[in-house]
Amino acid sequence: MMSEQLGLLKVIVVQGKRLVIRDFKTSDPYVVLKLGNQTAKTKVINSCLNPVWNEELNFTLTEPLGVLNLEVFDKDLLKADDKMGNAFLNLQPLVSAARLRDILRVSSGETTLRKVIPDTENCLVRESSINCVNGEVVQNVWLRLRGVESGELELIIKLATPITPKTECRICNCPK
Repeated sequence: MMSEQLGLLKVIVVQGKRLVIRDFKTSDPYVVLKLGNQTAKTKVINSCLNPVWNEELNFTLTEPLGVLNLEVFDKDLLKADDKMGNAFLNLQPLVSAARLRDILRVSSGETTLRKVIPDTENCLVRESSINCVNGEVVQNVWLRLRGVESGELELIIKLATPITPKTECRICNCPK
């Protein structure tokens, strides 16, 4: 199956809050992000349970759409790094919002394209809005880490290149 390139996905790992202790009194966290067969990771922040990374990691977004998976680890020198929780983000709402932007031809100012609410099918801590900011589709999310007592991650997701609307068939104008 051919994968269709949709654009560049910029993921800014902003910060973590209330991460779990994995060393004596603290942790040395870093985040690993995976999208399909692409992997990227943040730098390690030493001795911190509320780290601020503000680090941008880039992925190629392709169709069929994958899910952005995140895992937080505690860096250890002498043994394997400890797990500090994981989360995922469904990218379908972001891509749908980008298609809506194309249909509406939104290119300047700031427009809210859609909102995503927390439910059992996602890791959202609170409602997340997807906005078009001067032509760029941007989603700010807080994700709850799973498999641990506490911890949240803040991300800013940007779809950098325009998504072209699907072509229509010449017979009945249905999307191909």
